[in-house]
Amino acid sequence: MSTLLEVQGISVTFDGFRAINNLSFEIGLPELRAIIGPNGAGKTTFMDIVTGKTRPDTGTVRWGDMGHSLLALSEAQIAQEGIGRKFQRPTVFEDQTVRDNLQVALKKPRGPLAAIFDKTSSPERARIAEIAEEIGLPDDLNTLAGILSHGQKQWLEIGMLLAQDPKLLLVDEPAAGMTNEEREHTTALLKRLAESHAVVVVEHDMEFVRRLDCRVTVLHEGSVLAEGSLGHVMADERVVEVYLGR
Repeated sequence: MSTLLEVQGISVTFDGFRAINNLSFEIGLPELRAIIGPNGAGKTTFMDIVTGKTRPDTGTVRWGDMGHSLLALSEAQIAQEGIGRKFQRPTVFEDQTVRDNLQVALKKPRGPLAAIFDKTSSPERARIAEIAEEIGLPDDLNTLAGILSHGQKQWLEIGMLLAQDPKLLLVDEPAAGMTNEEREHTTALLKRLAESHAVVVVEHDMEFVRRLDCRVTVLHEGSVLAEGSLGHVMADERVVEVYLGR
């Protein structure tokens, strides 16, 4: 497994508050990783830095086999490098069908001529069908996204990320608001995706993290407090004190 993303010694301060404090993190390809920690631990800011929304005051963020820096790139350029992010609340086009949502998200030329002559090619139709099958919505391609269940909207948004052909997926609290059946589906989906992608799941739900059965990184006050299996970090007295024992 080769290192895909390597973050070294990043720190960032907002109005005197150090949100990230000398944080280092790396993930390989393929790999599934869960990030946990109390509110204010720096989970969202960490994802903001990786995706280019926030620039760190110090440290490096290196990407790919060549280890080139992401810090000089814009958010759009970082997305084009192969980093996709799914926020906690799904952001799909509710008045469009599942098929249309996936088609809009497909990685393809975006120039004015491409928009004027936008026709879905056979390979693109096949890719849309493949993604719909992968996320568990093969029978819903003609369904308006707005009438999908909360869980199905989450899966559709993951599908829209997949349409961009990412190498790394950052997924924020995917289990929130889901039924037990939807949570099981989501667990299986993320574990499948991690067979060919790097997948980082930020999650508060410890039972969902247990189901993922992956390496866990615990953040506290903007730093990595512990790392290892869920059993390993839950046995760490510092983790119990700051997070699990509240």
